[in-house]
Amino acid sequence: MKKNFILLAFMLAMGLPVSRAQPSDWPKNPLIYEVNLRQHTAEGTIKSFAREIPKLKELGVNVIWFMPVQPIGMKKRKAKGDLFVEDIADPQVRKKYLGSPYSISNYTAVNPDYGSLSDFKNVVRACQASGIKVILDWVGNHTAWDHPWISEHPEWYTKDKNGNITDPLNEEGNSIGWTDVADLNYSNTAMTDEMVKCMKFWLDSTGIDGFRCDVAMSVPSAFWNKARKELETDGRKIFMLAESEEHDMGQFKGAFNAYYGWELHHAMNEVAKGKKKALYLDTLLKKKLRTFPSNVYSMNFITNHDENSWNGTEFERMKNCWKAMAVFVFTAPGIPLLYTGQEYGNNIRLKFFEKDTIQPQTDLDYYGFYRSLGQLRTQYSALGTSPELNRFQPLKSKNKNILIFKRGTADQQFWVCLNLSSKPFKKAVKVPQGQILLGNPTRNLDAWDYKVIKLQN
Repeated sequence: MKKNFILLAFMLAMGLPVSRAQPSDWPKNPLIYEVNLRQHTAEGTIKSFAREIPKLKELGVNVIWFMPVQPIGMKKRKAKGDLFVEDIADPQVRKKYLGSPYSISNYTAVNPDYGSLSDFKNVVRACQASGIKVILDWVGNHTAWDHPWISEHPEWYTKDKNGNITDPLNEEGNSIGWTDVADLNYSNTAMTDEMVKCMKFWLDSTGIDGFRCDVAMSVPSAFWNKARKELETDGRKIFMLAESEEHDMGQFKGAFNAYYGWELHHAMNEVAKGKKKALYLDTLLKKKLRTFPSNVYSMNFITNHDENSWNGTEFERMKNCWKAMAVFVFTAPGIPLLYTGQEYGNNIRLKFFEKDTIQPQTDLDYYGFYRSLGQLRTQYSALGTSPELNRFQPLKSKNKNILIFKRGTADQQFWVCLNLSSKPFKKAVKVPQGQILLGNPTRNLDAWDYKVIKLQN
C-alpha cells in the first residue's frame, strides 16, 4: 500500500497521467457494444432493441454503449451537405431527416422517437440483470441551437467578436462544419455545474454505469476531472471512456479509464490497403503501451458509427483483411468494440441523419465468427483487461506482412499469428505446441489468414 502511494505521489508530482481505478465489479474482460438505436432495428426504438440483449450476451458482450438517447434539435437540423431541414420546402421531404443524435436539445429527456425515460430505465435494468454494464454517450462540447440554454443562458456559449453564438471552431477560428450545433463556453462555471447535474441525473434516475464522452479533447480536462470527482462523491464508481487519444490524455490525470485507439485503427486501415507493413502495428502497440499508464486502456475497433457512416464499412476499408483485423482487435491489449450490425456483416453505410436499418449478409456466419472471438475473451482471463495484462510480447517474423505476438500470464499464454497480406505463405512460421483456438494447425498461411493458440505450460 505504501509503495503504491509513493508511486502515485511521484506520478502526480511529475505531471504524469494517472487514471482512476475501474469499478470493482467492472468486467475483467470487457467487450463493448455500441448501439445506434435509430438504425439497430426496423422500429428504431428502445423497446425493440431490448429483444437483442440475449443475442448480445451470447456474443460475450458485457458493456453496452448507447449513442445519445436525448431529443434532437429542430433548428438548423442537418439534412444533407450544407442543407438544413428548414431550407426544404416540401414538408414530406423534411420528415425523413431526423438530425444528428449529437445535436441535443434537452440533456435530461429521452427522444420520443426512441421511447420514454421509463423504457430506457427498463432496458438498463434488463442489461444489468444479464450481467451487462451500460454507459451512455455524453455530448458535453455543444448543444442543439434550440436547447433552452440558448435563450436562458446565452453566456454559457462561445461567441464571436460581434457577440453571436458560434458553432464549434478550429484553432484558427474557422468552422469545422458542425453547423447544426452551438459551442459551449467552459470558462463559465455556472454552465459546468449544470452539466455535471445533468450527468448525475442519468446516474441517479436510470442506474447507468458510466459515460462515453464525445470529442473529449474539445472539452477542458479540468471539467472531466471535476465531473468524475463530483459524480463519485457518494461512493459510486463509474467507468469513463474518452473519444480522444494521447494528445490530451496526459492532462486528464484520472478522469478516464479508457481511450479511443484512433491511431491504431487508422494504421490497421493502412496495413489492409498495403500502404504499411504488418509489423508497423507492433511498433504502434509498443508506443501506446509506453505512452499510457498500465491502468488506462485502448478501445480497439474495425468499425464504429463515425467510420461506418463517413469512411465506409469495414469491408470497404479493409477488404478481405477485415477478419484478420477483427482477430487482432480481440487478442491485442485493450478493450474490443463491436458496432451495431457488425455481428451480422452489415454491409451498408448507415445514414447519419435519416432512418436506416442494418442489412445483414448471409454469405458467411458473421455472428458465429464474432461469438467465437467473444468466447475467447470470456473463457480466458489472461486475454482480459487489467494493468498486469496491458502488455504483449512481439515475436520475430521472417516476413514484414506477418504479425506474431504473445499475450497472457505465466499460467496462461497465447500465441497469435496474422498474415496481413493478400499473399499466401507456405511453411511461413513454426507453429508452437498447444490448443488451437482459431485457425488451422499447419505452418501454411493463406492470404489474410490467422491462428490463435493457447500454449502448453
